[in-house]
Amino acid sequence: MSTPIPASHMAFIRARTGCSPELGARLSSLIEPGREVPGCLQFSLQRSQVDPDVWLVSGFWSSEQAMSAYFSSPALMIFTELLNDMLVRSMDFQTFTDTSAVNGYGQYLQLAG
Repeated sequence: MSTPIPASHMAFIRARTGCSPELGARLSSLIEPGREVPGCLQFSLQRSQVDPDVWLVSGFWSSEQAMSAYFSSPALMIFTELLNDMLVRSMDFQTFTDTSAVNGYGQYLQLAG
């Protein structure tokens, strides 16, 4: 029996000059559908306080499987559309595994074994 390990994703997206308001509006369409996906613990859109052209889309998931299921959803086509519509200057997309949960689960297995 395996315990799901929480996972997260972060996408830092820089708008092309003059495109930040439209980019933000279109990225905001991801928020509610993302929050409704089974396994979503948190989903948010943030704008940099220092650089108004930088946006952060982040999600925290109950498991890597839940996050992967979201990545396979049609909602993610918006990133292709944003690139095709030339609203994005750059994008850095990363996924993460909660290493504190991995370490805690490993310690639990050692104690249980």
